[in-house]
Amino acid sequence: MSLHSVELSLLVLVFFVGALALLARQMKTPYPIVLVVGGLLLSFVPHVPKFTLNPDLVFVVILPPLLLAAGYNTSWHDFRFNLVSICMLAFGLVAFTVVCSAVAAHWFLPGFDWRAGLVLGAVIATTDAIAATSIGQRLGLPRQLLSIIEGESLVNDATGLLALQFAIAIYTTGQIPSLAHGAAELAWLVCGGVAVGLGVGWVIAMVQTPMQDVQLQILVTLVTPYVSYLLGESVHASGILAVVTTGIFIGRRASVDLTSSARINAAAVWDTLQFSLNGFVFILIGLQLPQILNGIRDVSMGLLVRDGLIVGAMVIALRLIWVLPGAHVSYFIRQRILRQEVSCPDRSSLFIEGWSGMRGVVALAAAFSLPVTMADGSPFAHRNLIIFLTFCVIFVTLVLQGLTLPFFISRLGLSHKGGDREEEIRARQKILGVALESMQTMRPTQSPEEQKVLADLMRIYRRRQLSLKGKAASAENNDNAWRWRHYQQLVRQVRGVERAEISKMRDGNEVSDEVLRRLERELDLQDLRYSEEER
Repeated sequence: MSLHSVELSLLVLVFFVGALALLARQMKTPYPIVLVVGGLLLSFVPHVPKFTLNPDLVFVVILPPLLLAAGYNTSWHDFRFNLVSICMLAFGLVAFTVVCSAVAAHWFLPGFDWRAGLVLGAVIATTDAIAATSIGQRLGLPRQLLSIIEGESLVNDATGLLALQFAIAIYTTGQIPSLAHGAAELAWLVCGGVAVGLGVGWVIAMVQTPMQDVQLQILVTLVTPYVSYLLGESVHASGILAVVTTGIFIGRRASVDLTSSARINAAAVWDTLQFSLNGFVFILIGLQLPQILNGIRDVSMGLLVRDGLIVGAMVIALRLIWVLPGAHVSYFIRQRILRQEVSCPDRSSLFIEGWSGMRGVVALAAAFSLPVTMADGSPFAHRNLIIFLTFCVIFVTLVLQGLTLPFFISRLGLSHKGGDREEEIRARQKILGVALESMQTMRPTQSPEEQKVLADLMRIYRRRQLSLKGKAASAENNDNAWRWRHYQQLVRQVRGVERAEISKMRDGNEVSDEVLRRLERELDLQDLRYSEEER
């Protein structure tokens, strides 16, 4: 394909992503669902460019920045607090899905034995929480439940791909790895990946801290996921866990390592990058069907659709079956052993957790990564059928579960919009109180004229306190240039106190990372506004 054709195809793809995303917004439907369905319909339109999903493109180019962004936005406090529940899904449910698929596949899939079922189960075991979390955030799903769903999707990519590695080895060579070998592989995969991620995160923090150039700081963040992923893979650990760990690490330190301008500009860059990559991969999923069908012409469409629906229903059922006992085991461990203050999970929350197991691009890329030949050179049997069944699972879970999830969340009374609003108001009140206290200590060192400026500033802060209680307040204007400059200096000093206090509250687990970032963004915007006015 010529360079001109590639450019034209990419432009067409970008146009479709933008148009379908706009349609999704108009329909008030999560854009991953609209993009997959739109890509599927477009794939049958004559003369639409054909795009082949390359597993290397997904795992090496697309996945690392998405994982870093997900890790960056993950609350370490929530992740650590819910780690047992996350691992019960990321490890326990993955193993349960793989084993049950191996047992059940030969019952309804002609020619499948337990080894082929093992491969199929490993391919479809990983979840994609983009659609589920976008719906949950919009409808106000409880933060703990969202944290578990997001955390599961960050970890189970690694466990699912490890399971696939073992399943392929068993299927192609006929040799079953020992339990000790499997445990050692898993331990190194996790521990090595986390160690690499922490190491890369520490180096990035040391590099970024002395930097004052916004563009360089953002460039470092763009390079980071690829460095972390490639280093993790180079030592045969999990590159995925390495990137996630790096993302959580630098997200935790972003308040001190990045300048105000870098945080604001990087947020815009990463929001655009995330949307573009997600849009690209979801429409690419839909565009794959004709090429997938070309590899299985010997099976009737009716049988293919039947098998696809059965496997999709099986995946949904296995998750729903696992969630209840898994949650109660997690609850026992967290309460009795770890002494965490957690309530017993209710059935409504568990159902939503079970109904949020949507599959995405990682599953399809894993299916496309299956080898073409066996160890003896013979064709890899059922490869094309496994790819088709994976596509069906993605389509069924995204469309069926994605479209019905808002209904179930609302019906079960789990929608609590603005659930952390009270927490945010408490944080605002506290940092305003600390700021006012700091201004009180400044008074003895100020001249009479400076004290007038300080009094003006204190009145503004007190009005902000009153506004939190629902009382209207209007700030007074000050036309004196000198007093305005001194006012700016005082405001910068006080904002430093506010920023330190909200970071201290986050470190003390009084507020979540989400609240910190919202308040921090306001302070950053004020920094930029005053720096522009001083030019």
